[in-house]
Amino acid sequence: SFNESFFTYQNIRKSWTRTKAFYLMPDSSLPVLYSFRRCPYAMRARMAIAKAGVVVQLREVVLRSKPAHMVDISAKATVPVLQLTNGDVIDESIDVMLWVLSQSDPDAWLQEGFHEALALIEENDGMFKPLLDRYKYFVNHPEHSQQYYREQAAAFFELLELKLVQHGAVGLLGARIGLADVAIFPFIRQFARVDLKWFSQSKFTRLVAWFENFERSELYLNVMNKYPAWNVGDATTVFPEHGSRGNINRL
Repeated sequence: SFNESFFTYQNIRKSWTRTKAFYLMPDSSLPVLYSFRRCPYAMRARMAIAKAGVVVQLREVVLRSKPAHMVDISAKATVPVLQLTNGDVIDESIDVMLWVLSQSDPDAWLQEGFHEALALIEENDGMFKPLLDRYKYFVNHPEHSQQYYREQAAAFFELLELKLVQHGAVGLLGARIGLADVAIFPFIRQFARVDLKWFSQSKFTRLVAWFENFERSELYLNVMNKYPAWNVGDATTVFPEHGSRGNINRL
């Protein structure tokens, strides 16, 4: 559970996988981030990195041909994977977010409603994400129709809509965007893009406005630049490019 000690703020610095890697990095003064542009888990990690202003080496991954180094340092071999300069590896997206924000947290995301944010993220990752996968790839789950999966997922939309009503339609848990918003948005984006017309015309008007605000934000746009797939020997790609933390607090 996200609410157990593994995810408490006091244990952030102890919670990541301590897998040592014996590879020389092109620039050992910077952490290395393995990422895939469209992956929602990697997207949330990149947004937190950009907001914190923590500079990393970005290595764009082709999922069908994962770099040997990434596979060697992370047994699960899924993005994001962040290798710190001391060799430690963080390979869960929420842990990446928590680590970079423990280095720099300009908007106090780790202080304002922290445990409530983790509980909402857990619901997103544990309940909503499986329904999203079935909705998007419904042909692989013929036991129910695509509409059925959409209706099941709508229960989570009801919750998010209520949160936005309670907080003035800006942030899910407050009067401004925070940890939960950034962690959950990439998955709402993925769901919305399956049938954007349906989503845009749905009854979840505040959630739609929140989603559209994110898609226009500097923070989101700055982490969605396209990069070529990384190969051994390539020059270092520094991320974020301009050190921009972006603005995502205004509708």
